[in-house]
Amino acid sequence: MQDSPRTDTRIALALALTVRHDGHGGIADDLADPAGLTAWVAAHPGALPGAEVFAADSSTLAAVRDVRAAARALFARAVRPGEPSPADAARLLPVPQALRRLNEAAARTPTVPVLDWADAAEPVVRAVPAPGARADLAAALAQAVIGFLAGPDRQRLRACHAPRCVRYFVKEHPRQEWCTPSCGNRARVARHQDRHRRAG
Repeated sequence: MQDSPRTDTRIALALALTVRHDGHGGIADDLADPAGLTAWVAAHPGALPGAEVFAADSSTLAAVRDVRAAARALFARAVRPGEPSPADAARLLPVPQALRRLNEAAARTPTVPVLDWADAAEPVVRAVPAPGARADLAAALAQAVIGFLAGPDRQRLRACHAPRCVRYFVKEHPRQEWCTPSCGNRARVARHQDRHRRAG
């Protein structure tokens, strides 16, 4: 499990965002092979256990992809009554299966609470692998997704519905409708073109 709710949010979203628009009308998967997973983990040092020395194999890749599928299914549930990301809206896991998959993955590395209390700071509780337990990437990711879904940021989770976007995002301000300004621009252009087609 990660060190704070914000870390849970960042790594849980980062995992979901490994499914993205490829820029050519299709969907890209950053976790298509073990090399992709190795590169993704290396891009998140400090958020994932052993990121500096991690090298993915096919079984770890399969376990992480299972966690991602569960996370995306539960993100789709979290954004209701809004629509889920179009990337996988037609093939989401049923919620009971997603919950079971996530909980089973999280249980693969037993954790214990550890209290940190730096000078002039509030005490912080971190969940760390139990003594003797081997760190498991899929378990750490599942625990981060659980932390995110059980935390306050879940209420602000949205699916971006700009043309060609398949991302989820945490709404940072009341008027935010899209994950990035470029998605907002694309959505405005598409609406403008649609109005002109209907008027003409």
